Amino acid sequence: MKARLTVGVLLVAVVFYLGLIGWRGVQLLTQSGWTARGLGVGVLLLPVVGVAVVVRELQFGRAAGRLGRHLLDNHQPDGPPAPLPRRPSGRIDRTAADEVFNRRRADVEARPRDWQAWYRLAVAYGDAGDTRRGRRAMRHAIALERIQSTV
Repeated sequence: MKARLTVGVLLVAVVFYLGLIGWRGVQLLTQSGWTARGLGVGVLLLPVVGVAVVVRELQFGRAAGRLGRHLLDNHQPDGPPAPLPRRPSGRIDRTAADEVFNRRRADVEARPRDWQAWYRLAVAYGDAGDTRRGRRAMRHAIALERIQSTV
């Protein structure tokens, strides 16, 4: 619930900010000079791009959350995995994260069309600190799950 509240607050802030930018773009369009009007068009494009990015991120988050809930509810007979040990700083122990990552990568190599294996690999990437590859693996898991659910 805390994550949803945080997303809601951030979403309100982004909508407010994009609204202010859009209003400034409209004001620039009413100016007499071509430079100001051109700048107004450019400024009006920023909220459009911002909304597209926010919508895409919200869809990604909802899809990843849905897969996580599905995996936890239906495919984890032993319950959720044990949390990884943490260093005194609060960060995940790198050695433990690497061990889990190697198991998850081997699982994906053994079952490359299994969305559950890709989901677990994405989480392992995140635990290992590689967010970019983790997001890519999660997108792949979401795509595989969509394909499997339509078949």
